[in-house]
Amino acid sequence: MQRRFVVMSVFWVLALQCWSGGARADAPIVIKFSHVVAKDTPKGKAADEFARLASVKTNGRVKVEVYPNSQLYKDKEEMEALQLGAVQMLAPSLAKFGPLGVKEFEVFDLPYIFDGYDALHRVTNGPIGKELLKHLEPKGIIGLAYWDNGFKAFSANKPTKVPADFKGLKMRIQSSKVLDSQMRVLGANPQVMAFSEVYQALQTGVVDGTENPPSNFYTQKMHEVQKYLVQSDHGYLGYAVIVNRKFWEGLPADIRTQLDAAMIEATRYANAIAQKENLDALDAVKKSGKTQVLALTPQERGELKAVLLKVHKEQESRVGAELIKAIYKETGFNPAKP
Repeated sequence: MQRRFVVMSVFWVLALQCWSGGARADAPIVIKFSHVVAKDTPKGKAADEFARLASVKTNGRVKVEVYPNSQLYKDKEEMEALQLGAVQMLAPSLAKFGPLGVKEFEVFDLPYIFDGYDALHRVTNGPIGKELLKHLEPKGIIGLAYWDNGFKAFSANKPTKVPADFKGLKMRIQSSKVLDSQMRVLGANPQVMAFSEVYQALQTGVVDGTENPPSNFYTQKMHEVQKYLVQSDHGYLGYAVIVNRKFWEGLPADIRTQLDAAMIEATRYANAIAQKENLDALDAVKKSGKTQVLALTPQERGELKAVLLKVHKEQESRVGAELIKAIYKETGFNPAKP
């Protein structure tokens, strides 16, 4: 049923494009940019900034229409919509490429593999990141850039500071085998769920908790339905900005060059605001008085990290042992020292 909905959407989108193309030969090239988070998140703001830059750099020859908050498609629908051409651009979280068959991107889900933004950017801005984007091309997708959101915090209606705290909790995750493994080693029960459905699931008790950077947690109002947020910084949430390959390669060469330049500037903007937005969101959560924000002691962090590092070994066969080793080498990470 879901696929039928997407296919019908594509039919009407293409029909409308054909009609409008015949009506106005000088009409701008329209890029529909769909995403699932709020406008005032780092990704939402970066998408709007890219739309502005694209119009400026192409002198109005390109119009980027941004559709936030799952207005067009939910998590499970958007990738298929892009491949079918119903939308031209997405910025899905890196975990979403696993179900597409590109499992290597789930390396970004490995807990505690990045010790901060400097280590992360040595991967996303370097040869490893570029090589990973090439894996998308056989799927009809071109990867343009990586956008940060931030490092994740655990939330629940009880403190979750050490592995024993997670036992039996139903924790929402994105569709990622690595994240599934992460929750299971903690003793929790992972529940895959669309991002747009999480607030209600937390409110009604369908799930007990989840993990998010503070900006997502606050803008989705999860602080209204979660009593505790633990600053664990245990995992990274980032996005790959992607386009439909056929659409992208069909653009005039000068337009592609201008859009590449717009994307470079938008990426610089996205990654610069991500850290600030998360700090501001964390402060807003504290001021709300609805969620208690907890920090980890060095001992608690060490205990949590020691358990979560087991996921690296467990997932070698899925994401690639050589890829994990390459990231260790690039970042100087030592798994023997939790």
